[in-house]
Amino acid sequence: MPFLGQDWRSPGQSWVKTADGWKRFLDEKSGSFVNDLSSYCSKEVYNKENLFNSLNYDVAAKKRKKDMLNSKTKTQYFHQEKWIYVHKGSTKERHGYCTLGEAFNRLDFSTAILDSRRFNYVVRLLELIAKSQLTSLSGIAQKNFMNILEKVVLKVLEDQQNIRLIRELLQTLYTSLCTLVQRVGKSVLVGNINMWVYRMETILHWQQQLNNIQITRPAFKGLTFTDLPLCLQLNIMQRLSDGRDLVSLGQAAPDLHTLSEDRLLWKRLCQYHFSERQIRKRLILSDKGQLDWKKMYFKLVRCYPRKEQYGDTLQLCRHCHILSWKGTDHPCTANNPESCSISLSPQDFINLFKF
Repeated sequence: MPFLGQDWRSPGQSWVKTADGWKRFLDEKSGSFVNDLSSYCSKEVYNKENLFNSLNYDVAAKKRKKDMLNSKTKTQYFHQEKWIYVHKGSTKERHGYCTLGEAFNRLDFSTAILDSRRFNYVVRLLELIAKSQLTSLSGIAQKNFMNILEKVVLKVLEDQQNIRLIRELLQTLYTSLCTLVQRVGKSVLVGNINMWVYRMETILHWQQQLNNIQITRPAFKGLTFTDLPLCLQLNIMQRLSDGRDLVSLGQAAPDLHTLSEDRLLWKRLCQYHFSERQIRKRLILSDKGQLDWKKMYFKLVRCYPRKEQYGDTLQLCRHCHILSWKGTDHPCTANNPESCSISLSPQDFINLFKF
C-alpha cells in the first residue's frame, strides 16, 4: 500500500501555542513549516517545555486509566449511539463477534429503567443475566450491571413499587454469586474476590432495606379504588397478569377479597398464560365438584413458564441487523424500517449472543 503522506520514520512536526490555539511552527525566512523547533529557541527553554508537556500527558493518561479501573466508579460507560450492530461472524468489512457484554454496554439501560413501559423488561433481563450469563460479561459490563441494579433498587425504594419483583431479582443474583465465588479458583468472575464479597454484602444490605420498607398511605382523600362500582373493580382486576398481585389486592380490604376469589377471573388468567393442553393436564376439582381455577393457576405456574408481556421491548431490524429500543433512530437503508423490526423477549435477547 503506497504512503499518501510523509514517511512514517520522519520526526514529525513542531507546534506552538498561540492565542488562537496550536499552530505549526513557520520559518519566517523560507516561508515554510519546519520540524525542528529547538533551533529557534534556547536549548534550556526547549527542554523545559518538552518536560512540562510530557508530565502533563503522563498525569492525564494516568488519571484516565485510574478512572477506568476504579471499581467504585458510579458512572456508566455509554456510547453516543443507542444501538448496536449484531454480527455473528467475520467478514471483509467487519471482524470479530458481537458479545452480550458489548450489547449491554451500548444499549441505554440506565434510561430505560426510568420508563415504566421498559422497567419490567430490564428487570427480567437482569434476572436472566444473573442466573446464567454473569460470567460471560466483561469487567466493565459487570460493573455496569451492578450500577444499573443499584439504580433499580434506589428507584424502588423511592416510589415503593415493584418491591416483590426486585426482591426476587436480588435473591437470584445473590444465589448465583454464592455459587460463583466458591469456584473463584476457576476464574469464573472478573476482578478481585474481595470486590465480589463487597458486592454480595451490598446486595444483602439492599435486601434488608426492601424488607424494612413501609408503604405510606397517600394523602389523597378523593375517590379510591373501593369507591368504584363492582363491575369496574372487576374489570381492572382482569388487567392484572400475575396471580400474586390478585392475592395481594384481595388482602387490602374484605370487599376486594371477595372479588379476588371470582372463578371467572382465575379462569381467564389460566387461559391467558397457558394452553388448553397444559390446563387439561393439571385439572383440580374443588369440594363442590367444580374446577378450582385458583389452585390450578399456581400449580401451572410451578410446571410451565408464564406468558411474558411488556409495554416496550428491544427491536431487531432484520434488514440491517441492528438492535435498539423501539423508537430509536438507527441507520437503516430499508424503505420501511418499521416493517423490518421484530420484537425480542429478554430470553430472545440472551439467545441472540449464543454462538
